[in-house]
Amino acid sequence: MTNNEAPGLTHDAALTHRIIGLALGVHRTIGPGLLESIYEECLCSELDRDGLAYERQKPLPVVFRDLRMECGYRADIIVADEVILEIKSVDHLVPLHNAQALTYLRLSGCHVALLINFNTITLKSGIRRFVR
Repeated sequence: MTNNEAPGLTHDAALTHRIIGLALGVHRTIGPGLLESIYEECLCSELDRDGLAYERQKPLPVVFRDLRMECGYRADIIVADEVILEIKSVDHLVPLHNAQALTYLRLSGCHVALLINFNTITLKSGIRRFVR
């Protein structure tokens, strides 16, 4: 466990706890109503400051039977090869956003997905966690 991990949490839970804390800081500082790309940039800056390894806009393949499409989609952010972050700035999350996050989780091979909607009064209401 590193100094930044919460005591008593599993590695995955501690990592998502750190990420959520950084996202909360971004939201507290700049607030709701901006483009997704702004939140992504700011969150990546915070990941850098916190020393977390990540990949931004990572192309991931989609495999359908024998067909492999090398850039089936781009993951917003993948942290430490374990947590996929899907960044949103929408009026409210709908069931389709949940389904997309689950699809991205499955295709990415990550253990956890965080769906984060920054366009909320309190960010806590805009975060959903999915585990594979």
